[in-house]
Amino acid sequence: MTTLLELQGLNAWYGESHILHGVDMRVGEGETITILGRNGVGKTTTLRTITGIVRARKGKLIFAGEDMMQVPLHKTARRGIGFVPEERGIFSTLTVSENLLLPPIVASGGLTVDQIYELFPNLYERRNSAGTKLSGGEQQMLAIARILRTGVRMLLLDEPTEGLAPVIVQRIGEVLKQLKERGMTILLVEQNFRFASRIADRFYLMDHGQMVSEFPVGELPQRMDTLHKVLGV
Repeated sequence: MTTLLELQGLNAWYGESHILHGVDMRVGEGETITILGRNGVGKTTTLRTITGIVRARKGKLIFAGEDMMQVPLHKTARRGIGFVPEERGIFSTLTVSENLLLPPIVASGGLTVDQIYELFPNLYERRNSAGTKLSGGEQQMLAIARILRTGVRMLLLDEPTEGLAPVIVQRIGEVLKQLKERGMTILLVEQNFRFASRIADRFYLMDHGQMVSEFPVGELPQRMDTLHKVLGV
């Protein structure tokens, strides 16, 4: 499998706080990878460092064969990395349709608006509604959907199921499966490893700013006791 993203000895800081302590990780083209770990161990910081939001960093960060460490934040998406933060970040005063059309196309191969509405029928029904009128689940769908138009090669998702109703969690899982079938590479941070087990190819377990283990989805059942202890669930 061709490696799309590789992290080697990645360190990151918020001010004087050293958060990532030599993160090593590889994501293959078309893979779905889930980072597991307790709150505060560096999962979100890993995503923010990959995208360039966290600039105090050192180590190797290679995407599609390019060293991304010196790439400015505003050019990261144009290299093919799309990020959906936990807070979603949709424009609340714009309609669903306006939110979908706002991000620029960065490469060919993105989904059309009609294809997005096929994936997210709820959004089609609410296409003329302002962001403030959407439920939490609909906002999450919109945050994911607007990235899909842009043509990015890799989708980063931070806690996509947090606080959502089970029926919405199920729908998001179905959408991610369909994106995987289309060849999208997905890296997600997720506490709900039962949800992640339905879509992930591999897992990385994170603790104290490092990846402490990596395993394929097939090994999940035999690792459940360890995961319960580490994750506190």
